[in-house]
Amino acid sequence: MVVPRGGTVVEVAEDYAELMPHTRRALLRRLAVAQAEGRAPSMMGAVVRGGRVVWAGARGAVDGAAPHGDVQYRIGSLTKNFVAVLVLRLRDEGLLRLDDPIGSYLKDVPAPEATIAQLLSHSAGLAAESRGPWWERTSGELRPEPTDLFGERPRLHPAGRRHHYSNPGYAVLGALVERLRDGTPWGEVLRREVLEPLGMARTTLQPEAPHAGGWAVHPWANVMLPEPAHDTGLMGPAGQLWSTVEDLCRWAAFLLRGDERVLNAASLAEMQTPAVPPESDGWDAGYGLGTQLMRASGRRLAGHTGSMPGFLAVLWVDREQDTAALALANCTWGVPISAVAADFLETVARHEPRIPEPWRPLPGPVDEELLALTGPWYWGASPFALRLLDGQGLELITLTGGGRTSRFRAEADGTWTGLDGYYAGETLRAKRAPDGTVTHLDLGTFVFTRGPYEPAGPVPGGVDPDGWRGV
Repeated sequence: MVVPRGGTVVEVAEDYAELMPHTRRALLRRLAVAQAEGRAPSMMGAVVRGGRVVWAGARGAVDGAAPHGDVQYRIGSLTKNFVAVLVLRLRDEGLLRLDDPIGSYLKDVPAPEATIAQLLSHSAGLAAESRGPWWERTSGELRPEPTDLFGERPRLHPAGRRHHYSNPGYAVLGALVERLRDGTPWGEVLRREVLEPLGMARTTLQPEAPHAGGWAVHPWANVMLPEPAHDTGLMGPAGQLWSTVEDLCRWAAFLLRGDERVLNAASLAEMQTPAVPPESDGWDAGYGLGTQLMRASGRRLAGHTGSMPGFLAVLWVDREQDTAALALANCTWGVPISAVAADFLETVARHEPRIPEPWRPLPGPVDEELLALTGPWYWGASPFALRLLDGQGLELITLTGGGRTSRFRAEADGTWTGLDGYYAGETLRAKRAPDGTVTHLDLGTFVFTRGPYEPAGPVPGGVDPDGWRGV
């Protein structure tokens, strides 16, 4: 993957060898309008598709030259997305459970009964900001101990009741990572376990040249003021990282397609699933585990926004389109950074919708017993069907256009676990007669038979012996 100096695209997936000229121009224009109207000293954007960069652009200047893909910008709360991956890795290793109370691992936390999942999803009830002065603009040396992070009212809501964004909550999660990694600083754990496997050598805790300077632009005049860039110390897991377009494109490809060296696909999908109820009546934004969720132009996006004094950042992924977009700017405010990246995705989807992967048959020999489970099944009189998926998984679909559907993961004991929808987490079992033939399916006590209310079937409550009849 290459984002060379000047923003020219050179390496892409075969099906997306090059975006069409009018698409590239539309993307560049959106970037140019955002940079000009937002009065950003510099701004960069990129689109990833099929796992690789298909467009990158830059406007403005850093140190008198157009920024290129190796220039660092501060990415603020995108850092939380990285910290969440570290926590999910610990969970997958069996070192913690997401429903464990944080107090069982750390002392002197304001909400010891709050769970790790609640901290990840900002529903632990903690205050939004740390004890003053404003942590984003001051040195972490002012808060040398964990107890220095919290003010007089560290808890504002009961744990688990509502979404309330908390930067100190992620400082707690960083401390959790260090605790379970034998005292290794969270940034070092991140470098070793995540950044190095993904080839993200230019994502660091401190700025490394070449990097952009952060600026505040006067609201009523075209003049600027440099913003400080302190090491935030213990608050670092909330927003310390610096990164580049090149590295964030690698991160985007990981969020879209996963990487078993870092986090398995199931855990990655879990991060991108709503974990708290939305605040608004219409679901247009939500939060998963260290992941912001948004609906834009009818599509569901996952990722994160970020801001620190002098910097704005955003990265959104659209899994349905296998596309991601990001934008970086070195100004404190003024650029609608979230909308810019969402508009990049809308532009690509509108002009060049995703080309589906070619259909291929399942690899290897067919499991005849699994194949025999496919086809129509009936819950009472409601028609459903089972389809066989890769990895011996199953998909339950309705044949009437409405009803409860789900995909199921095969387990070692011969059962299947629901992955989504109403049956997420529920167990599907194939019940057998003494001779081994399948008599029915049991899905969380719901019985599915090969015919609608078969008289001989094990239907709960039984079936009228006179069977089906007319009026």
